[in-house]
Amino acid sequence: MAASSTAKASSTDTSPRRSWWGWGAEDKALSDAECAALGQLLPGAADTPLPVPDVSALALPKVRVEPPPALAPLMSDAPRDRASHTYGKAYRDVMRSLTGDLAAAPDQVARPRTEQDVTDLLDWAASAEVAVVPYGAGSSVVGGVECRADQHRGAVSLDLSAMDQVLEIDRVSRAARIQAGVLGPALEDQLRPHGLTLRHFPQSFEFSTLGGWLATRAGGHYATLYTHIDDLVESLRVVTPAGVSQSLRVPGSGAGPSPDRLFLGSEGTLGVITEAWMRLQERPRHKASATVLFDDVHAAMDAVRAVAQSGLHPANCRLLDPGEAGLAGITQNGESVLVLGMESAHSPVEERLAELVALARDHDGTPTVGDSAGPDAAADTWRSAFLRMPYLRDALARMSVISETFETACTWDRAPALYESVRSRLADVVKEVTGTAGTINCRFTHVYPDGPAPYFTVIAPGRRGSEVAMWDEIKAAAMDILHDHGATVTHHHAVGRDHRPGYDRQRPEPFALALRASKQALDPAGILNPGVLLDPAPAH
Repeated sequence: MAASSTAKASSTDTSPRRSWWGWGAEDKALSDAECAALGQLLPGAADTPLPVPDVSALALPKVRVEPPPALAPLMSDAPRDRASHTYGKAYRDVMRSLTGDLAAAPDQVARPRTEQDVTDLLDWAASAEVAVVPYGAGSSVVGGVECRADQHRGAVSLDLSAMDQVLEIDRVSRAARIQAGVLGPALEDQLRPHGLTLRHFPQSFEFSTLGGWLATRAGGHYATLYTHIDDLVESLRVVTPAGVSQSLRVPGSGAGPSPDRLFLGSEGTLGVITEAWMRLQERPRHKASATVLFDDVHAAMDAVRAVAQSGLHPANCRLLDPGEAGLAGITQNGESVLVLGMESAHSPVEERLAELVALARDHDGTPTVGDSAGPDAAADTWRSAFLRMPYLRDALARMSVISETFETACTWDRAPALYESVRSRLADVVKEVTGTAGTINCRFTHVYPDGPAPYFTVIAPGRRGSEVAMWDEIKAAAMDILHDHGATVTHHHAVGRDHRPGYDRQRPEPFALALRASKQALDPAGILNPGVLLDPAPAH
């Protein structure tokens, strides 16, 4: 039997204060002056930024339900708690928060400390006809944590942040049993003394949890091989209203349909993920990166396909089209930029990086730093812009600028046509909605041997007071284009409510029948995240 050890970590919270209305930490948000300066760079933006409302002055809906005495110590109806748990961080969420539209605020925010607390809360909610929306860290950008409870007496946001420990490490099998509420940085801090890492770093890493990654089938920063959290799961433990599901912990199994696959991507509609055994890796010791420029974006796509099909599995393989490269500050000369990176825990990586650069050169790419490299300034510039972008999105929102991102995946044979169609068809829609064609950029965030995951950014001036409605029109058009080209409605952002129309068209009807039956069996009262993935149950 594999030896196991118990991992302990300090529970002291030194994290920065989270923004209740926008992305990340309050102290990293752009100031009013910085917002105004940014707006001046964009013709059509508002002259002054929308003010950030004072939480104490918000007109929150009246609390409709009170918890029973046994659960009261876990609950809060404080205005800031309710306001910060009303929405995720999608553009339409940010805009509604900025304008004080918090009609969907939960009645209570629950912070269970144990799995038994979760069970007790679900039992009470089912009997009291109260909706429960599992909440990781609130970084959903698809409307996945909004507490819409039209069919229920009230709503509770179930915040798992108090369940944040690595409970057990199996060093022999290189795996760990981890509570679902742990944030990315805290998880890595607990694994680091053991020389291990989960190696899953989404853009939201600092402000998202293991449970959230699992419930949304999140994609990490690494562009090839183990790109989705699915690949790192050994087993799951899930509390449902019908009981606790604990899957067998094994490296692989052919015993029927996988129980873990039922809950991965279920977005809190079938149960609450409380723990998972996750596959770990040795921490990398060897790293190198390089940047390659292309005059033709389609030649760059061909180069990325060659890299993805090479079997070399680069850690980073990000293709930025000319607009995206300019937005990131890497180049302003109209080139597409390919950022490549290799890493290993065991051996130097320079030779493999040189092979990747050679493949890119075969497709008319021009390396900026030779055949191989250690630190790469262009890669560092991209990384800094990548992490800063959500804060810039919030600043644009305050200037009434429409800022939308959507991601997808398609096969390589469809990728060029999809890229051109989004840039032309969506530009027409943006011009019709906003009066200007705006800016439409693209990058490949993940690549597979059979296709890429393009990630599009749309920026255009909006009309103050109409930003959400304008965003909705652009979003609907984007979903239509993806559907027409046989691309998925989402690669790693999840479905939530924003992608429901596209998801309903994409999934096979027999699977929809099975999903509805699973929902009825596991959550007969229909309390878990109603309206996500499936229509809510009829009112009692």
